[in-house]
Amino acid sequence: MNELAKFCKTLKKDFTPKIQDAARPVRCWSEKDVLNGTVVDAYVIIFRTRGCSWALKSGCSMCGYFNDSMWKKVSDDDLLKQFKTAMKQYSGEGFVKIFTSGSFLDDNEIKPKVRDEILGRLVETAEKVSVESRSEYITDERLSTIRDMFGSKTFEVGVGLETANDFIREHAINKGFTFSGYQNAAEMLKKYDAKLKTYVLVKPPFLTEKESIKDSVTTIEKIDSYTDTVSLNPTNVQRNTVVDYLWKRKQFRPAWLWSIVEILKQSKKLTDAHVKCDIAGGGSIRGAHNCRSCDRSFLDAITEFSLSQDTKVFDDLDCTCRETWLDQLDIENLSFGSLVDFSGRFP
Repeated sequence: MNELAKFCKTLKKDFTPKIQDAARPVRCWSEKDVLNGTVVDAYVIIFRTRGCSWALKSGCSMCGYFNDSMWKKVSDDDLLKQFKTAMKQYSGEGFVKIFTSGSFLDDNEIKPKVRDEILGRLVETAEKVSVESRSEYITDERLSTIRDMFGSKTFEVGVGLETANDFIREHAINKGFTFSGYQNAAEMLKKYDAKLKTYVLVKPPFLTEKESIKDSVTTIEKIDSYTDTVSLNPTNVQRNTVVDYLWKRKQFRPAWLWSIVEILKQSKKLTDAHVKCDIAGGGSIRGAHNCRSCDRSFLDAITEFSLSQDTKVFDDLDCTCRETWLDQLDIENLSFGSLVDFSGRFP
């Protein structure tokens, strides 16, 4: 275990999970997404599970989703009760997205019989079901069963690659697998006609803004032949994480929205994959932001681009904070890591 992994584990040593109802999902809602080139309503279910197996060992430097996990076994019966509750709000959307704050394909998190029952029920009405998983759980055995169940319908797996750079993934993110592991998972998904959505992390800790822009763009270029969808995930500051530790000491600033727009614009020149960006905490001091006064216009444009893929939505974006952003790109290398907010607009 390297030093970063040890530190990630240390930050959790005094963590006490919240008392939560194991029979109720975290949340369910409907949102816009794209299915077969058309903007549709997609239904989202977040299951409450024991948590990500990797997080229980040490975890990623930026991920605080374990804060909402049970950290103890959730019974099959409780998971199916969560699903039954979630389906009460389901309105027959053709696209269903499942999140567990871990890996839906991890047998220690979701048992095969529970997984099969959930997917079997959803595939009756949905044209596409999307889940998330670490690469090591994407296996012949699991995908063969799912392929038989889905037939001509679409099964998608989102994998948090974060970066194509193994050094950054190990020493800045502590992801726990290599780029070759991602490549193997991608080939496995292709073998079973499943789709791959790849998460790319924008602004890991210890990288400057300029380095992060370059790393994200380079990653998108390297995964072009493997992935069907690219989802940019700008780092937000989540409790009990390395990022939170650095942020509280003014050694980390979440990405500028200017940077995200730049990555999205460049990405469309490098890949035919659908490129999107979901910004957790966007516009807040703990999430990707500019100067507050222009944040909403940037967030709206990014959302519109994620649906339309049209970079023209960025043409009218402008703000005086652009000069501050450009100045930061120029002087960051003189500091350790990224610069904190110095506009005075945030408490």
